[in-house]
Amino acid sequence: MTDPASGTTDPLSTWRRLADACVLLDGFHALKHAVRFHARVSVAVTTDRQAALSLADELAPDVHDTLDALLVEVPENIYQALVPRPHPTGVAALAVRTARETNLETLRRMPRRAPVVVLDNPRNLGNAGAVIRLAAGFGATGVVTTGTLDPWHPTVVRGGAGLHFATAVERLSVAELPPGPLFALDPEGEDIRGLKLPDDAVLAFGSERTGLSAELRDRTDHLVSLPMRPQVSSYNLATSVAMTLYHWSAAGGAPA
Repeated sequence: MTDPASGTTDPLSTWRRLADACVLLDGFHALKHAVRFHARVSVAVTTDRQAALSLADELAPDVHDTLDALLVEVPENIYQALVPRPHPTGVAALAVRTARETNLETLRRMPRRAPVVVLDNPRNLGNAGAVIRLAAGFGATGVVTTGTLDPWHPTVVRGGAGLHFATAVERLSVAELPPGPLFALDPEGEDIRGLKLPDDAVLAFGSERTGLSAELRDRTDHLVSLPMRPQVSSYNLATSVAMTLYHWSAAGGAPA
């Protein structure tokens, strides 16, 4: 796919050859974010090059030239054959997943200037994607999941809007969690409003259904609770992460 203007190569065969080894970037915004955060984009297609580049001019002029070089226009039926759920922007791409070794090095490096978010045995793919998007926005060091959910599942990547490339995202066991004081969110914990979360904190959030696992609870240094009206049982997982990261950032954490 070396000539976006002429489209002389076969995007369908190129895509199928790379699809199993790459991450699907679903839509203009996912591709935009991946490019901004230096993902290696192997192939990118659109049903309307001019519309996609006009969108770049309007929303992301910093990536216009890169997208101009990457995007190949394909017929609607070809595009629909490449992606499971066509995106309204008519854009899709494949990118090389960040190497696990690179992410692990980032997660383990100390001192750290921003927390790591841990989702302990999460169940909802969309929530996991929303958390990764939040973590990237707050400048968190990374997002770790424990349990069976793959944080690079296509549905999670879709929910993360391509921001997996802006933070370190990996699945680890509880025993493999990055270093740093472990603060776990729990209704029985100390009110977060009385605490200052350190930059090197590991912030753990339990499953949407079952809360913290016994294994993670045993590793926890501090149990922390969010303010909540009596008789309200819980917050959505992404909401809890947003509230906690905001509390950390309000005390002077990154980004500037």
